[in-house]
Amino acid sequence: MESPSPAPEHVRILTVCTGNICRSPVAERLLQAGLDQVLPGGFVVASAGTRAMVGDPMQPPSADIVRTFGGNPQEFAARQLTGKILRGVDLVLTMTSGHRGEVLQLDASLLKRTFTIREFARMLDVLDERDPAPQGPAGDPLAANTAFWRGLPARAAAVRHLSLPADSSENDIIDPYRRGPETYRQMEDELAPAIVSILRHARLNAPS
Repeated sequence: MESPSPAPEHVRILTVCTGNICRSPVAERLLQAGLDQVLPGGFVVASAGTRAMVGDPMQPPSADIVRTFGGNPQEFAARQLTGKILRGVDLVLTMTSGHRGEVLQLDASLLKRTFTIREFARMLDVLDERDPAPQGPAGDPLAANTAFWRGLPARAAAVRHLSLPADSSENDIIDPYRRGPETYRQMEDELAPAIVSILRHARLNAPS
């Protein structure tokens, strides 16, 4: 009798910022909430910081943003980015180009799977414009979804030249740590559209 095939793995996404208390926790919790609606159990989103305030909860204004968009900010604790955390991750979404460089210093094998979140979102927007009504991957939903997302970084990178910003600073999310409410609003204004684009692409390409 043949042994059963192993259960398909979920898609593993990691968001990265500096302290892991302002930007990347918002991205983590809102992506997780949205992706859970697309395919329950299909994704695990986590976060870490390049110079993390280890053990700290997310900052209250960030928690407020998470609640506003329907996510759960509870039971969060900042953690330091390490090579071990990066192992086996399918997609790394950083808050700035500098963070991307720090990820690649830890694990150069992630070169083709690491993007700033705004850059990645623009690439997905281009893909969606090219094929506004794609047919989602067929077959076992979890396996089909995982295969789709593991191939997505290469498809996104192929349209990078069509999604370049006017200014490279548009790849980055502002750091609001120890700054006023207006800086948190700017962070939200920069981050929320990127998350919306990623979730829209996930919905359009949900397993059929």
